Amino acid sequence: MATYESLVFTVKRLSPELICPEKPTPREYKLLSDIDDQETCRFQVPIIQFYQKKNSVVDVLKMDPVKVIREALSKTLVFYYPFAGRLREGAGRKLAVDCTGEGVLFIEADADVTLEQFGDALYPPFPCAEELLFDVPGSAEILNTPLLLIQVTRLKCGGFILALRHNHTICDAAGFVQFMTALGEIARGASVPSIHPVWQRELLNARDPPNITCTHREYDDVADMKETMIPIAEIVQRSFFFGPAEILAMRRLVPPQFCKCSTFEVLTAFLWRSRSRSLELDPEEEVRLLCVINARGNFNPSLPLGYYGNAFAFPAALTTAGKLCQSPIGYALDLVMKTKQVFSEEYMKSVADLMVTRGRPHFTVVRTFFVSDLTRAGFGSVDLGWGRPAYGGPARGGSVNSFYIPFKNKKGEKGIVVPVWLPESAMEKFALQLGMLKNNDQLVTENTSLAIKSAL
Repeated sequence: MATYESLVFTVKRLSPELICPEKPTPREYKLLSDIDDQETCRFQVPIIQFYQKKNSVVDVLKMDPVKVIREALSKTLVFYYPFAGRLREGAGRKLAVDCTGEGVLFIEADADVTLEQFGDALYPPFPCAEELLFDVPGSAEILNTPLLLIQVTRLKCGGFILALRHNHTICDAAGFVQFMTALGEIARGASVPSIHPVWQRELLNARDPPNITCTHREYDDVADMKETMIPIAEIVQRSFFFGPAEILAMRRLVPPQFCKCSTFEVLTAFLWRSRSRSLELDPEEEVRLLCVINARGNFNPSLPLGYYGNAFAFPAALTTAGKLCQSPIGYALDLVMKTKQVFSEEYMKSVADLMVTRGRPHFTVVRTFFVSDLTRAGFGSVDLGWGRPAYGGPARGGSVNSFYIPFKNKKGEKGIVVPVWLPESAMEKFALQLGMLKNNDQLVTENTSLAIKSAL
C-alpha cells in the first residue's frame, strides 16, 4: 500500500456542469458589506470533506453521492440563491451579487483509490489535491464567474470526497458551514434548512460619514512589500499535530500570571515566535501577528441568526523580530492576549469605515503570521447522509496564514493540526524549534519532539 506522502492515483472526471436553483429565484442586485468586499476576501477558499462508505449494502446501492448531492444542491440554492449569481464591481470598487440564477459549477468524478489508502491521519496537504478539486479554466476569477465550485469524487471503497471552492467575499467559515449544513439537511430529506439564511449585509457597512476610531496596524502600508515576498516555488507545506502532551509542554513554560490563557493563545504565541526564529529575520524588522476574531457575538444586538456574510476582523500584534525571538514566551503571549482584547463592535465599525476611506486594502502580508482558529467552525459535523466526515476542513494553508483544525490522531488523542507554509530551509528550523521546547536549556519532554515528527 502506498504511504500517505507518496500516494498517487487517477481521477476520471466528467465535464463540468452548471447546477441552477430548482425553482425560480429573485432576479435582483444584492450589495455586499464593506467587510465582505475588502481586498483581503477577494480569493477562492478550497474545502475538502472525506466520507466513508455506508454500512448497509442496500444503502450503497440506493445512494449515489453524486446524485444525492447534485439534487440537494439544486434545492439548497433556492434558499441560498445569491450563490447561483455572479459578482460584479461598481464605483469605488464596491462589490455586489447579480442574482442571475446561472448556477454553480459541479463536477462528477471517480478515483481509483480507497479512503484507507490515505492512511489514518487525514490532514493537509492531501495527495493529488488538484485532481480532487479541478480548477476549471477561468473559474478562479473573482468577478463574473460562478461563486461556487463543487467536485464529488467516488472512491473504490464506496466512500467519496466532497471538495468545494467558494468565493470568500460571499461568506466566511461560519457562513459557509451554515450553507454546507443546509446542503446536508436537504440531502438527508429536509424540505427547508433548519436555519434560514439572512443577507442583511448593510449591518456591516461603513458609517455615513466614515469615522476610523481605532488603530488598525493590520492594514499598514509597508513600503518593501514586493522585495520581501517569498516566491511560491520556494515554499513547502507541512502539518503539525498538537495534542495534550504538546500543549502541556508549552504551558509549563508560561509564566504564572498567564495561567488562565487559552489553548489558542499559548499555541499561537509559540508558533509565532518559532516561525519568526526560523525565518532568521533582521532583529530590527517589524513582525505582525493577525488573529481572526468572529464578530457575531460582539454586536449588541448580535448579528441575526442565519447571517452568512463575512463577520470577522483580525487585530494586529506588532513588535520587532529581535524582541519577539529573544524574549521569554510570556512576551509573545502577552501580545496575543492583548490583541484579542481590543476587539469590539466599535472595532468592526472602524474597519468598515477604513475600507471605504482607503479603497478596501489588503492586510499587510510582509513578515506577517495570520492565524484562524477553525476548531469550532463545524466542518467536521457536516452530515450529507453518510455520517460525519473522516476529515472536514481546509484543503490547504497559505504562505502567511495557518488554520487550527480539530484532529484525532491514530492513538485516539484529540488535538489540533496546524498546516504551515515556509521556505524549505526555514521549515526544518521551524520543526526543530517546536520539537525542542526549552526550559532552562533542557528539553521539556521527549514526547513533544516525537509527536511533531510523526505528523510531518
